[in-house]
Amino acid sequence: MTPLPYGSWPTPITSERVVTAAVRLEDVRPDGSGGVVWGEGRAAEGGRTQLVRRDAEGTVTDLLPEGANARTAVHEYGGGAWWLHGGAVFFVDWADQRLRRLDGDTITVLTPEPATPRGDRYADGDVAPDGTWLVCVRERHPREGAPATEVVNEIVRLDAREPSEPQVLVTGPDFVAAPRLSPDAGRLAWVSWDHPSMPWDDTVLTVRDLATGADTVVAGGPGESVAEPAWQADGSLHFLSDRTGWWNLYRWDGSTVSGVVVVDAEIGLPAWQLAGSRSATVGDSVVFARSSQGFDALCVREKGEHADRGAVSELDTPFSAIRSVRADGTDAVVCIAGSPTSEAGVHRVGLDGTVTTLRAPRDLGLDSATISVPEPMTFASVDGAGRPRDAHALYYPPAGDGPRDQLPPLLVVIHGGPTGQAAPVLALGLQYWTSRGFGVVDVNHGGSTGYGRAYREQLKGAWGVVDVADCLAAARALADAGRVDPDRLAIRGGSAGGFTTLAALARDDTPFSAGADHFGVADLEALAADTHKFESRYLDGLVGPYPEAREVYVERSPITHVERFATPLIVLQGDEDAIVPPNQSEMIVDALRRRGVPVAYLLFEGEQHGFRKAENIRRALDAELAFYAEMFGFALPADEDITPVPIER
Repeated sequence: MTPLPYGSWPTPITSERVVTAAVRLEDVRPDGSGGVVWGEGRAAEGGRTQLVRRDAEGTVTDLLPEGANARTAVHEYGGGAWWLHGGAVFFVDWADQRLRRLDGDTITVLTPEPATPRGDRYADGDVAPDGTWLVCVRERHPREGAPATEVVNEIVRLDAREPSEPQVLVTGPDFVAAPRLSPDAGRLAWVSWDHPSMPWDDTVLTVRDLATGADTVVAGGPGESVAEPAWQADGSLHFLSDRTGWWNLYRWDGSTVSGVVVVDAEIGLPAWQLAGSRSATVGDSVVFARSSQGFDALCVREKGEHADRGAVSELDTPFSAIRSVRADGTDAVVCIAGSPTSEAGVHRVGLDGTVTTLRAPRDLGLDSATISVPEPMTFASVDGAGRPRDAHALYYPPAGDGPRDQLPPLLVVIHGGPTGQAAPVLALGLQYWTSRGFGVVDVNHGGSTGYGRAYREQLKGAWGVVDVADCLAAARALADAGRVDPDRLAIRGGSAGGFTTLAALARDDTPFSAGADHFGVADLEALAADTHKFESRYLDGLVGPYPEAREVYVERSPITHVERFATPLIVLQGDEDAIVPPNQSEMIVDALRRRGVPVAYLLFEGEQHGFRKAENIRRALDAELAFYAEMFGFALPADEDITPVPIER
């Protein structure tokens, strides 16, 4: 039987399968009574986050009433929208951003009604051991549409049982995170940072004696990113620091800092969202996730004679992408983890490596031959000055064979951030392409996480240069190796990856013949002038201070180089996106229309930064496939009902 052309293969991985029963597992926490609670972002329910409990007997129950959505808008990216204590669930509801307490079926609203809609936002809390009060982050927007300069981030104290007026404990820094109470509730630890730093640049860890008000700076400052403080039973404090060039684990005993796990691998992740956790103390051991060459592993550091000693061993688990690591008793952790052949699930992992699955991934019913497994890839590229350097990626070959006289089309995928990381975990949204005959290269360009601080800082002052160079180099390396068709190279990215996509196309030497921009940045000046507080100075480090470096902003902006655009493009955008507003996408679409370049534009109602509704995720995937079919000249699978996308020519 003659193989079908690449791109047109029939596949069980349709857009419907991608979203059917699909969930985003957002966090997991033991409830202290043998049960576990996790958050599920459900595409079929409009993308809302439901909290789910599995009790000690294995009974699974949805906790939130219909319509409730445990999601915070702090930093716009959220995280830390819920936490547990003594059988109660504390959660922030997306609709009004007020903090609530859930006891059984009873919900108590703990925070006052804000002066403006969603004007006060809460996140990342911790409850005192006696359960009477709590601390959390509050982000205050004093008036509707307040500019970033007026938004105030603070740590506040609240009554944990009934409504109260928040008491401000920490104010002054531009940002605060991770307020954590000591076991006796006598001390408060927190992380802070100021513009123009981001939390992966320079942060400070401070501890306050709540009786005296005396503050002690434990770690951090220029050139050091500190994160994830966690008090220990003996009153010491664990935290992550990249002082050696890698996010490793340290201990503060009240006077000195010593290493707990110091390895040439990354334990931490960039804090785009609050309340991350990549390590936990379990009995006398420390369990931690570490990333090396793009792949995670779960490791144990046994107790040694000294805090900075003890054997480190890797647990024998199938996982390659791990997050939300939290202690569960004295012999195990719970975590969210997946592998190249399995979506993320909720698992309990013992100190001996025994894995018990608490929330299984979807039963996809797929033949293993349908799944493409990533190959780590290191390739030659250049830095911002044109000097040789290595870059990294994961390459997913087509899941099958096409005609002998053809090579597969290539899809270059760019993660967001741009400090994100291509994760080697089964993602049906990616297998959607490989199962149809596309090769996919998921690029960890300079600036990505997982390869140490020096690699992360390769993007400083070079956004739109180093990332673009790495994407071009990855595509050319695969084409030169004869693995993909050099005449059918496409590039796609969302958010920061959308900017890289546009920048890679706005070049006379672009190797790409099609592109897909998902809510990407087209005009750096517009982004600097119209974005939220968390990222309002981010471009200082990636591009340069504005307006002093205005010429660089203009030169790097794809909208400035529309005369170079000759590559067909599909643009997908949410109409409620506060991070990359729709006007960014519309500027580039209008420019391509004027140029006569084939362009398709889809604006999705009710979507923010990233699509959450099942019907919109499906439409975006199928529209992009239809666009490539038109541009690359292959037929859409006959057994799928895919609506063609309108293309303006």
